[in-house]
Amino acid sequence: MGYRLIGEAAMVVHFLFLVFMAVGGFLAWRWPRLIWAHLAVAAWGLTSVVTGVECPLTVAEDWGRRNAGERGLPPGGFIDHYIEGIVYPEEHTNLVRLGVVILVLVSWLGHLWRRRPHPRRKAGTDRPPPVHQG
Repeated sequence: MGYRLIGEAAMVVHFLFLVFMAVGGFLAWRWPRLIWAHLAVAAWGLTSVVTGVECPLTVAEDWGRRNAGERGLPPGGFIDHYIEGIVYPEEHTNLVRLGVVILVLVSWLGHLWRRRPHPRRKAGTDRPPPVHQG
């Protein structure tokens, strides 16, 4: 039971990781400090795609499933098993990757645009000047 729980938990965290990688930059529009976590997650995603290094979450899920007596993940890992051919056709992998890159870049540009100083605000403040009613 414990090993299976490890495998299932790793799978859920992996899905959440991928969702955060795709849209975390937009969350940083609301919570600006999240941009640093999103930069790290996006860097890891890019590194894993470019170098082919195996994700520790894939390793943890595979280990948990095998030790629970289940079949482990196939050689392609998490993406090949849960995403490609299910969420989108395998032949569109590069197009989907490009779409995620564009989505991330748009979120970062939007984050920068939202963080720029507003001309009517004092530099370094996030609030508009108070309105005096009289």
